[in-house]
Amino acid sequence: MMKKLVLTLLLQMLFAVSALAADSLSFYGWTDKDPLTYKPGEEMIFSLQVLNNGKPAEGIKFQWTRTGDDGIKETGKAVSLGEKAIEIKTSLKVPGFVYLFAQALDKDGKPYKRNPPPKYCKNVEFYGGAGVLPDQIKGAPEPADFDAFWTKQKARLAKIPMKAKMEKVDGAKGVLCFDVKVDCIGAPVSGYFCKPENAQPKSLPAVVSFHGYGYSGSNKPLAAGRNALAFDVNAHGFLNGQPQSYYDDLAKTTLRGYGFNKKENENPETAYFNGMMLRLIRALEFIKSQPEWNGKDLVVTGGSQGGFQCISAAGLDPDVSLCRASVAWCLDLSGPSKMKRLPGWRPEWTEALGYYDPCNHAKRFKGKMYLSAGLGDYICPPSGQMVLYNNLDCPKELIFNQGCTHGYHMPKCGQSKLSNMK
Repeated sequence: MMKKLVLTLLLQMLFAVSALAADSLSFYGWTDKDPLTYKPGEEMIFSLQVLNNGKPAEGIKFQWTRTGDDGIKETGKAVSLGEKAIEIKTSLKVPGFVYLFAQALDKDGKPYKRNPPPKYCKNVEFYGGAGVLPDQIKGAPEPADFDAFWTKQKARLAKIPMKAKMEKVDGAKGVLCFDVKVDCIGAPVSGYFCKPENAQPKSLPAVVSFHGYGYSGSNKPLAAGRNALAFDVNAHGFLNGQPQSYYDDLAKTTLRGYGFNKKENENPETAYFNGMMLRLIRALEFIKSQPEWNGKDLVVTGGSQGGFQCISAAGLDPDVSLCRASVAWCLDLSGPSKMKRLPGWRPEWTEALGYYDPCNHAKRFKGKMYLSAGLGDYICPPSGQMVLYNNLDCPKELIFNQGCTHGYHMPKCGQSKLSNMK
């Protein structure tokens, strides 16, 4: 009888361990108030639960780290309590953000792997944040000759005739699609351009989309091309529709680590971003030259590096009427070195990079701007998002997602919105 009882208990324990290993663990977290509304020195309370298959789980060990734009670091450990959340308390005395990172640990004290492993957030982790006086987060002054520099760059570009080569490629029912190359300084503008069949002159809005950091070719904007002139531009001017080996080779050779060469970045005209900006200016010139454009609706959109590009485009071309950017990259480039803010993933600061900070371009934009970002995104930190928002003098909206990084969105994440939209 005793042997049977022991065997039953062992089997039950084995089943419980196996079930936990097979199930999907995740974090869920929130703050005691809107995370954008804290005052200097006010207590912030982060509440964390570890979930197993979406339900609060007990007995999961985790460690946490609090960092912030004040340079202070705190650490701790805890064990999940099921429905009762673990509270982590902190504060911030200066305008800026606190970043709270938590990581679940297995029985060996190693990071708990999510099962099955997703593309982002492969470990069981929480990435959260909260801000103090976000409307007072400011960037460093822009270069004194910012406008003169870009007037010069546009004059350089104007010397290159805007010749476009358009090769018809497979589209979709009712949508024409072209592989486009447009002459530019250095590499050409390269992308797929789609439009409705039988579109009438001056009848359509135009949408130009840009890509995140990487090495892929353009996508065919077939859905947008049903109702608009849609141009999807790759960042580098290389060929579209090639075998993956073509892009892999570029990633290993000529484009390896592009944008991060400090020597190139010490001169604004040799920085890799110079060619990228000239290509986006020309891309807008191309789409505006199409006879079907209605002459008033010009939309730019993109995420990450695509956000960096579309915000810059919005400042460089006064015809842009609407900009939609998510988790925009390279904002407040001098913030870590000059303001001692938490760094993101970005090139090492040089004064020449001030000409490429989208926060500076944003000051010139007069259309509508819609932004989204993660409070736990330290590829593109929330402080930079606020410098951008505060620099805008136009109708604007910024949505922050709690527990979200550059690629991972916590299920049912809380949102905080800043807006002056009417």
